[in-house]
Amino acid sequence: MAAAASSSLASQFLGLRREAAPSTALFVQSAQSKLRLPSTRCPNGRVVAMAGTGKFFVGGNWKCPQEWLTSKTDNLNYLKNGTTDSVSRLVADLNVAKLENDVDVVVAPPYIYLDKVRQSLTNRIEISAQNSWVGKGGAFTGEISAEQLIDIGCKWVILGHSERRHIIGEDNQVALQGEKLEERETGKTFDVCFQQMKAFADSISDWTNVVIAYEPVWAIGTGKVATPQQAQEVHAAVRDWLKNNVSAEVASSTRIIYGGSVNGSNCSELAEEEDIDGFLVGGASLKGPEFATIVNSVTSKKVAA
Repeated sequence: MAAAASSSLASQFLGLRREAAPSTALFVQSAQSKLRLPSTRCPNGRVVAMAGTGKFFVGGNWKCPQEWLTSKTDNLNYLKNGTTDSVSRLVADLNVAKLENDVDVVVAPPYIYLDKVRQSLTNRIEISAQNSWVGKGGAFTGEISAEQLIDIGCKWVILGHSERRHIIGEDNQVALQGEKLEERETGKTFDVCFQQMKAFADSISDWTNVVIAYEPVWAIGTGKVATPQQAQEVHAAVRDWLKNNVSAEVASSTRIIYGGSVNGSNCSELAEEEDIDGFLVGGASLKGPEFATIVNSVTSKKVAA
């Protein structure tokens, strides 16, 4: 997520981005998996980078309606995500949830429910769009511009989610970063992430409200999650890249969040890692109490520190 003075930066940035009105800066995914994938450490040793200093950040991506009903009582919101009734129930759960204060919390409903959620959701939680047109408004049927999002009070937008890259065909200019399984297995994780960083980094002049989301593609919606050590390794490498290619200040202050099958059972252990500054949550964000658990995993970050 990143700050911008206009929608012109939209095509040059990845992750979650805080939108801004012209004069005021405002906003832009069970037990731990047993999956053990090859290490991505550089040949010359461990990546060393400073830990982030930004505020913990948790985003909930409600995505498009899904049909994952696995039992009569569990995951009902998965099946009905994207109906007026399910959105109302989810908002009601979030409105009564007890959330730690020192966490930025954002949720991204489907477009057609943005205004409904904005008007009914507690001010404690901000709203985000799931995508935005990459340029200024114009005759682009079916697209939503950043100016329109600003107009309804939407402060954030997710840009370049890997599903849009690999299914819809968006390229590195708007791609949220993360490698495919075969890229990790062949030791290309860092190369992929750094290429994606380079695609937009040179065009960002103000990193104040940028949040970078690292989501390994093999972990999105699969139930598989990177081990805390695997996630920390990539987060540290991305922070080190920022230090070497942008500035030490930006590397320290920019929040790098992890996404990919984050849930209430694995969030605390992931949060303990020093370079993981929060989460982008998919399926688990559709269950209010579990999403609250993920938000409150910031307490593990405090203990680890």
